Amino acid sequence: MKFIRIVVLGLSMSAAAHAQTGIIGYYAGRASTVDSFPVNKLTEIIFSFCHLRGNELAINNAFDTARLRHLVDLKKTNPDLKVTLSLGGWGGCRTCSDVFRTRAGRKEFVRSVKRILQDFNVDGIDLDWEYPNLVNIPGYPYGPYDVNDFTWLVRRLRRVLGPRYVISFAAGGYTAYLERSIDWKRVMPYVTRVNLMTYDLVNGYDTVTGHHTPLYGSPGHPESVDHCVRWLEDHGVPDAKMAIGAAFYGRIFDGVDSASDGLFQHGHFRSGISFRDISRVCSPDSGFVYHWDSIAKAPWLYNAAKRFFVTYDDSTSMRLKTEYVVAHHLNGVMFWQLGDDTYFRDGLLDDIYRSAGGANTNHALHP
Repeated sequence: MKFIRIVVLGLSMSAAAHAQTGIIGYYAGRASTVDSFPVNKLTEIIFSFCHLRGNELAINNAFDTARLRHLVDLKKTNPDLKVTLSLGGWGGCRTCSDVFRTRAGRKEFVRSVKRILQDFNVDGIDLDWEYPNLVNIPGYPYGPYDVNDFTWLVRRLRRVLGPRYVISFAAGGYTAYLERSIDWKRVMPYVTRVNLMTYDLVNGYDTVTGHHTPLYGSPGHPESVDHCVRWLEDHGVPDAKMAIGAAFYGRIFDGVDSASDGLFQHGHFRSGISFRDISRVCSPDSGFVYHWDSIAKAPWLYNAAKRFFVTYDDSTSMRLKTEYVVAHHLNGVMFWQLGDDTYFRDGLLDDIYRSAGGANTNHALHP
């Protein structure tokens, strides 16, 4: 799901001693609501979203300014927390291709980034340009020149910001993006981390159901966390610079036939649903039956009476993803978005934190 995003990497001293890997959460909710989540279990929080105003990075309004200041205030009790700003998001980068196509545009943008990072005491920038050199929202410009322009952009960012700031970018977790959007060999030396959006691999435009955030591919459905990671490894991207994506939301499809309990059947996207609402809205009492795909390592729900299919991450799939990160020595787990988790306790963030229990976080926290 391409929504506004914030990455949360906030870890208290006690939490830092426990966590084993980077835990990075986008956050797009209200300022006060963030206090309803165990943010001390994060290593980085990504404020979602900033946008372009002319050639400059801009925070939209007074509401967003107050929201950002509240996130930065979390560092007073959690000094190891990184707070970064995300540019764009789905629908939020209409002018990115045009602005970043010129040297003057890139120069003015980078100058504005440095100013805002310093003014707000923020730790870095996350580029969520969806997507360089790929068709996205109708009417949004794109072209093959985006690939080289993105490279020049991150090079200038690193040259101007220096080594202390986080520079990350959100990358599509599917093959077309991997092959066409980024010059990986030239970009990765300048960035701290790539946040792999290994979710929405079945999205709102699809007419066949499937797992939107599987750990492994299935026959005929190769896109997955593992496929993305292995592709990048084969193209020289360091494991220590990859954070895989997890979903704190599900997708509901309707009109789905009961064959294979709704999996890989024709259907139509109906709506998204926050993780905290799934147990209530999609309960067994309402006719939803839980299923587990032992190949993809992913859950789904099916309601035969309503012909509803639900794809999502649960406690088990989140644990397995985190264990995958630890076993492969990846940078961390990134998720969209914290505001969709359960309040206070027993949420997916808790599952990631418990499963991350033995890795060294230092590589995930610093450029």
